[in-house]
Amino acid sequence: MKKKTVFLTGASGHMGHEGFKQLLTERDRLNIIALVLPTRKDKQIMSKYEDEPGVRIVWGDLTNYADVLQCVEQADYVLHVGGMVSPAADYLPSLTTKVNVGAVKNIIKAIKAQPNPDKIKLVYIGTVAETGDRNPPIHWGRTGDPIKISIYDNYAITKTIAEREVIESGLKYWVSLRQTGVLYPELLNNLDPIMFHEPVNGVFEWVTARDSGRMLVNVCDENVPEEFWRRVYNIGGGEKYRTTNYEFMQKTLKAIGIEDFTKVFDLNWFATRNFHGQWYEDSDVLENYLHFRSGSVDDFIEELKTKLPFKMKLTKYVPSGFIKKFIMEPVANQELGTMYWIKNNIKDRITAFFGSIEKWREIPGWAEYKIAKPSPTPVRLDHGYDETKPKTELDLADMQQAAEFRGGQCLAAAMTRGDLYAKLQWRCAFGHEFAASPALVLLGGHWCPECLPAPWNYDEEAKRNPFFAQVWYPLHDKTEANYYDSDIITDIKKL
Repeated sequence: MKKKTVFLTGASGHMGHEGFKQLLTERDRLNIIALVLPTRKDKQIMSKYEDEPGVRIVWGDLTNYADVLQCVEQADYVLHVGGMVSPAADYLPSLTTKVNVGAVKNIIKAIKAQPNPDKIKLVYIGTVAETGDRNPPIHWGRTGDPIKISIYDNYAITKTIAEREVIESGLKYWVSLRQTGVLYPELLNNLDPIMFHEPVNGVFEWVTARDSGRMLVNVCDENVPEEFWRRVYNIGGGEKYRTTNYEFMQKTLKAIGIEDFTKVFDLNWFATRNFHGQWYEDSDVLENYLHFRSGSVDDFIEELKTKLPFKMKLTKYVPSGFIKKFIMEPVANQELGTMYWIKNNIKDRITAFFGSIEKWREIPGWAEYKIAKPSPTPVRLDHGYDETKPKTELDLADMQQAAEFRGGQCLAAAMTRGDLYAKLQWRCAFGHEFAASPALVLLGGHWCPECLPAPWNYDEEAKRNPFFAQVWYPLHDKTEANYYDSDIITDIKKL
């Protein structure tokens, strides 16, 4: 059998590098092309592979079409893992927009330029951040739930726009895999204010970088069935990787010798909402196709202990008060830290992440904190149409019903039964008309591109859109102000 060629982006990152290393073990059936930015750091990681048989390293840039094109020309599979991620994306929003959206457009354009575009399979790595804040009681989610990007999350905006490009690309073979929080050995090496953006009661269904790498290899198997393609999936480790943020902090900090993590943080340093994360009702669906899971959160913690750098091993000998005052508190007081917003009365940030300054003041101390126990029983949101019908039987009446539940209309006069990929015309509750495929709306949870993901006019959206209201009102009251960040919106509108 002729060897297939895999074009991998992001090969120097945590997930991408695990995928690259595991692809190396499959060179009897797969050749590898990796497009790598020629920075000093990336070269240190990837230059040693330049002379490996079956491997081609292309030093280039995802935002340069010519670089992307030369990689796609030889590819049977495109595994698009690369891009700007948080927290770096929080500091460089314009660059994040250019990279995350521009790269996808270049890849799609390059695939369509080939003589055999229908034989090239595109695997896009999306993000759970697209569905935003899903704290209890709405902590169970699945694909098709509303897109609800957390306020100020430019990373999620760019990934949402890029996913829309993939779904609406018209390619015969594409798939969007929404990545969750990734566990890797260097997780605790660098502290960033983003650690305080996640609510203590927030939930995550984690996955390891190693398992994510295995997933990338397995998606290139010839036996992956046809039905797998042209769908959106959630990546998650399953039941053994579901935690609350409280539990996860407790376990990880204990691994570095901090027995009582509440002694190194104040509870009111942590946002009470507006991050992202959920437990997936449907993450087993992807596992049943690609068989990538192993271990558990506890297994990862044990591995973490064995790979701590020397400076982290010293933590257990340092008094908790010192760690709190000289290590953790300065992080919370950085410009994107929650305590910086409080001390400088950054009202929009305070409202987004806490509700109000009054609500922040009401946050108790650890002694009064009640440990959350989110329900282990999945609760589904209503997607606004009869989901018991086979996808091949969905018709115009189902589209009209789904549109009405979103506060809008399906304007199409006709639809081919079961065709979820031909675009239809829609109108949202604000009167914007747009074209979108049923796959984008029903399978991906997307809706009007004028209303979402920006300008975060979520309270007005929820008043008109019962579908969206399901993920807004459980965590917000009906009197909250709109949000608008002109710099981010300007960057997005340029695209």
